[in-house]
Amino acid sequence: MHRQRIAIFLLALFHFVPGDGQGRVLAQGNPSGDEVTRLLFVFDASNSMNAYWGRRRKWDVARELLTASVDSLYGIEGLEVGLRVYGHGTKHVPGQQDCDDTELVVPISKGGNLLIQQELKKLRAQGTTPIARSLLRAADDFADKKGPGRNIILLITDGIEACDEDPCAVSRALQAQGVIIKPFIIGIGLEEKYKDTFQCVGRYFDASSPDSFGEVLDIVIDQAIHRTTAQVDLLDAEGQPTGTNLPYELIERHSGQPVLQAVHTLNEAGVPDTLMLNPVPEYDLTVHSIPPVTVSDLTLEPRTHNHLAVSVPTGFIDLSPSRDRSALRGVPVTVSRDGDESCETVFIQEVGSRQRYLAGSYTLEFGTTPPVRVEGVRVGDKRIVPVTIPEPGLLNLDTGTGGYGGVFQSTENGLELVVPFSGEDPSGRLTLQPGRYVVMFRAKHAARTDLSLTRSVDIRPGGNHTLEF
Repeated sequence: MHRQRIAIFLLALFHFVPGDGQGRVLAQGNPSGDEVTRLLFVFDASNSMNAYWGRRRKWDVARELLTASVDSLYGIEGLEVGLRVYGHGTKHVPGQQDCDDTELVVPISKGGNLLIQQELKKLRAQGTTPIARSLLRAADDFADKKGPGRNIILLITDGIEACDEDPCAVSRALQAQGVIIKPFIIGIGLEEKYKDTFQCVGRYFDASSPDSFGEVLDIVIDQAIHRTTAQVDLLDAEGQPTGTNLPYELIERHSGQPVLQAVHTLNEAGVPDTLMLNPVPEYDLTVHSIPPVTVSDLTLEPRTHNHLAVSVPTGFIDLSPSRDRSALRGVPVTVSRDGDESCETVFIQEVGSRQRYLAGSYTLEFGTTPPVRVEGVRVGDKRIVPVTIPEPGLLNLDTGTGGYGGVFQSTENGLELVVPFSGEDPSGRLTLQPGRYVVMFRAKHAARTDLSLTRSVDIRPGGNHTLEF
């Protein structure tokens, strides 16, 4: 009955197809949907497994239920299975444990289920518990498996590392290298004080009794092989998933590797595309709006269609100039977010463009001479905010020789230098924002202060002005 129940359950999962009419995108970039799932069982055959668990030995219960579960997996499309065992080869002698007692008994292959069942019948539990070394060797078990796929380890154990090595460090390294995804661990009658030691190794499940072990094993295998679906919902200010056309990344948190890099899309029905995702890892989702928004530690519920929601209400800043042939066109504008103490630049937008931003308040600094600062530009959801500044004027400056001094803007706080003269001939055309200016100049060859010259000029929007020295 146990075997039949698992078989029906898992086959139904593996052929699950959402019926909502959404488009489909494989997260690993494999649109054909033929990605392989490679499941390696790492099985504890240490001497402690001979201890009684209720009325039976742990070894007998675990071996029997694993045999039934492996049998139920036979024939599932895209699934390859293998078996690594530790503690079976060398009899445990206190103080003389064999930390190399770990073996790939059944290589990972399609249809390896029968071989695993046969090998489980032959095994004896008698040795030590080299968990870290078994995980490390498991990397080689996947080494010759090429092409897209998911490499999953399911560790079944009743004890902790016995060889003074670090299973957590090994697991983290393998995940970071992309060799495996976060392992599953089933603890068989594990003492309470040891359970926390496995949290850093992988996703831990506790089988506290023989009756619960079969149920836990079903759940873990389900999560390991099932392809869960999800969609990314970009929420507007009213919490509705109307946002789209923004680039985003879905990153596997522990490895830091991107699972998907794409531009958000709504299909013809106005619904985000469906993503086929692995329910095992935790994810970080970054939407590359301006500025970007990140949601961390996302987990997926297996066997369901998940909604990954991110609040990104957006509007537009329109920097169209007031006239077609504007001298401002192409001027860079530095945009920063109000309330940000670091005053970090979130974008540099050119005059003449329209750009999308997160809803909020911004400060714009136009790269004119002198710079023009516009504060409190409020971007609302789905709104277009036009921002304009006065057209500059032209100052035709003719000094006839090189010299020192500069162009100063007259402000409430006095004169502010906007164009310095550093000995070269400053003659030419200057584009200046409207206002009153003072030009101080002393020719390079003039040896006295009283030979300095000063001129004032009012620059009008679009005006053309000339100063000669």
